[in-house]
Amino acid sequence: MSGQNKVSGVILAGGLARRMGQRDKGLLMLEGLPLAAYAVAAMAPLVDELLISANRNRQHYRRFGYPVIADGNDHFDGPLAGVLAAMRTASHPTLLVAPCDSPLIQTRHLQRLLSALTDDADIAAAYDGERLHPVFAAIRTRLQTDLMQYLGSGERKLQNWFNRHRLVRVDFSDVAEIFTNINTPEDLAALEQTR
Repeated sequence: MSGQNKVSGVILAGGLARRMGQRDKGLLMLEGLPLAAYAVAAMAPLVDELLISANRNRQHYRRFGYPVIADGNDHFDGPLAGVLAAMRTASHPTLLVAPCDSPLIQTRHLQRLLSALTDDADIAAAYDGERLHPVFAAIRTRLQTDLMQYLGSGERKLQNWFNRHRLVRVDFSDVAEIFTNINTPEDLAALEQTR
């Protein structure tokens, strides 16, 4: 496989989880596994390099056996800061991104993002038929300088940054439920009830 086709991946686990009482969402347990383990299992088969973006509890995330990277500051600047840190570390021209708190995502769903990132696209992001889910994306790492400038200007919104580039909205309307994410203890309890 040529270097152009190789993929780096990042699991975003760097947030403060305010709605979860600041408990680290990626380390919350669902059916005996930490939430982040579901993201790792979905992404690992597709990438040549897997990174975990975490600003807290890095020693716990290292137990997954992959490099753990931090934003580089203590500001908790949101998902884009984790994406930028991953772009700076990534060895490959494509970065596959997924959050740590959406345990219904599977490898075939992430493959759909990679397949949609054609030569004339900069970013392929998940779209459920009603709204974009920008933390599920495949991104060209060559955009890192632009992203650094965007964050440096005080901007934080993923979707606004995506819209500055050649964006492909990848249709997931057939499986929109896979974007269920865990933001509160109630979300976790509700998901456990359905499994």
